[in-house]
Amino acid sequence: MGKRNLQVCMTPRLFDLYADQKSIVVVVDVLRATSSMCVAFEQGVKEMIPVSTVEEALEYRNGGRDYILAAERNGKPVKSFDFGNSPQTYLDMDVKGRTVVMTTTNGTKTINIAKVKHDVAIGSFLNLDAISEWLIGQERDVIVLCAGWKDLFNMEDTLFAGALVDLLITSEFYSFDCDAAQASKALWDSAKSDLYKFLENSSHRKRLANLNIDSDVQFCLQLNQTQIIPILVGDKLVPSNQC
Repeated sequence: MGKRNLQVCMTPRLFDLYADQKSIVVVVDVLRATSSMCVAFEQGVKEMIPVSTVEEALEYRNGGRDYILAAERNGKPVKSFDFGNSPQTYLDMDVKGRTVVMTTTNGTKTINIAKVKHDVAIGSFLNLDAISEWLIGQERDVIVLCAGWKDLFNMEDTLFAGALVDLLITSEFYSFDCDAAQASKALWDSAKSDLYKFLENSSHRKRLANLNIDSDVQFCLQLNQTQIIPILVGDKLVPSNQC
């Protein structure tokens, strides 16, 4: 049996060029949506519903169930929602058994683009080793899809892609013929000794620092804090161990 194919798509705008209707797509939005998703499940959230727009999220408010509504635009929480997009929020709140409806600037939109013709899993530095091991067990081709920033390239998601490429290639189950995978791994090799320092001039780290939430950056750059792998089942994210 040949090795599985591994690709990296740097932004959602390019996804049509990579979509093959058979690969598992790992969606990553390191700062901060996919990190928040991993933390939410680690803290006992039952399921999460990623939606693309604020309007879609608000429809759940009148749905007769006790949803937690979480929304962020341009790094800022959206008024009238329960949560923004900080993963640290879930550490301070009792969310066990709850359902979270989430919409963010980049991450949730990217999930909804990927899910049309692909199975979707959620990656972050917080679950890096766990998702690598899970993907190896799936025995399928993989596309790492970086959420980026409003369809533009960003550094932090590409660094995660490089870290995941490194692990999957080291496993010897994967190979790639993809310059984006090669570039992301090269970036990871340059940055892995100090991710926070490497990102000091990146646009989103500056954006979050200007909003006085740089602590979220440090939190999201921690490696291997959870074994949770959120996967999309229908329109809902659930932990892989509950499927």
